[in-house]
Amino acid sequence: MLLLGQKSSTDHTLQPYRRYKQGENKQYCLVVCKNRLVSFSMILLTMIARVADGLPLAASIQEDEQSGRDLQQQQSQAKQLFRKLNANSPERCTLEAGSMNFHYLIAQGICYLSLCEAKFPKKMAFAFLEDLHNEFHEQYGKRASTVTRPYSFIEFDTFIQKKKKSYVDIRTRRNLGSVSTELQDVQRIMVTNIEEVLQRGEALSSLDTKASHLSDLSQKYRSDAKYLNTRSTYAKVAAVAVVFITLIIYVRFYWL
Repeated sequence: MLLLGQKSSTDHTLQPYRRYKQGENKQYCLVVCKNRLVSFSMILLTMIARVADGLPLAASIQEDEQSGRDLQQQQSQAKQLFRKLNANSPERCTLEAGSMNFHYLIAQGICYLSLCEAKFPKKMAFAFLEDLHNEFHEQYGKRASTVTRPYSFIEFDTFIQKKKKSYVDIRTRRNLGSVSTELQDVQRIMVTNIEEVLQRGEALSSLDTKASHLSDLSQKYRSDAKYLNTRSTYAKVAAVAVVFITLIIYVRFYWL
């Protein structure tokens, strides 16, 4: 719902949304949903890095005056995470960080990472990262593996900002049904805690190994259960067959 209102007492929170002036009385154009201001703070940080050596290639950080947060610690965590990634790391992962979540996508040797508020839908986050991958690979795919200077593609921030605004738009959320089937299955994406990964020094590849082991055990359990069910069915059929044959023999030799 689009509202026009007079200058608020919390003017500093409305600063990015000024659109109209009428004489000396300023008015603001705000997007309001359920009495809450919808800002661009849902996606707070976006970074792109090379998996082979953790070299940052591009970044887009929400301005403090808009997000109201100091993201220095989260930037540091993201860089540490990049250094821990390798060819065996999960291609998609969510790392919980208090009231925020890191989401990352690895594709063709490049890691696309975003820091979002925990309430930001996981499906939206990975669709956003997928769009970044498609555009980044098209523009810089041939050069990304050879550059040596950090943030060699910092100009990609322009596209990130544009795409980020579209993903916090309410209409985009309503149209999310068009994302690929692969992205819709977000429940299968591994979830862990950022502090546990960084403090313990545990490589994400080992977490992926554990997850794969659990998946193998689950598949083995399902296979064993299927085998037992099949054996049980065969036993029941055999019992019925024995009874039926016995009845035929009895009738033939004792009644005929």
